[in-house]
Amino acid sequence: MSLPGIGRHAAGEALPRHRHAEPYVAVVLSGGYVEAGDQGRIDADAGTVVVHDRWTAHRDLFGRRGAEVLNLPFVVGMRPGAGRLADPDFAVRLCERDPVAAARHVRDHIVPIVSPVDDWPDLLAAALRDDPDLRLTDWARGAALDPASVSRGFARAYGVTPKRFRLEARVRRALAALDGWQGSLADLAAAEGFADQAHMTRAVAIMTGMPPAAIRAKSVQAGNSANR
Repeated sequence: MSLPGIGRHAAGEALPRHRHAEPYVAVVLSGGYVEAGDQGRIDADAGTVVVHDRWTAHRDLFGRRGAEVLNLPFVVGMRPGAGRLADPDFAVRLCERDPVAAARHVRDHIVPIVSPVDDWPDLLAAALRDDPDLRLTDWARGAALDPASVSRGFARAYGVTPKRFRLEARVRRALAALDGWQGSLADLAAAEGFADQAHMTRAVAIMTGMPPAAIRAKSVQAGNSANR
């Protein structure tokens, strides 16, 4: 019988790129996989912890042994990214009684790691996250790569084209800014490099299922409830 929160994946299994509306934590218990997503590519094995932010997407390619992964809720104080946990089995035992307590244990004992960024698709992904205005042709030429080959190779590695990856990076920046934004949505669209407010609204709705106005209203309601 599977323990709460544990997912098992077969050897050679591949999960296509998918998105999670809520943040969560993955703790690898055995086996391993390569995750290629909005945080870059992570070569995960037993003891690896991956903290996923809200609205992030990734694909997973499992190795010869498959993988067993403990999925936990996101708790306050966690930072998105990858890390190591010395005793994943202790988190499993905690999760049987209280998944939130297990998540807090992971938060308090994770040792952050920096995934190696040594292949050009990963370098491009990092560049697009840092600067959604980056011109792909200029980047390809600077890396001595053919622009057409860059698009195909990146899509093979990440399951999405560089153009789409860049747009989604722009949307995530807008969503991060939206929470405390005091101006108009048109001003936010201009600040984040969208063609106009309608462009931002369409892109946000495609990625989240909600327009920016609804997300902001929901955030305000949540803040008001927390202050009561």
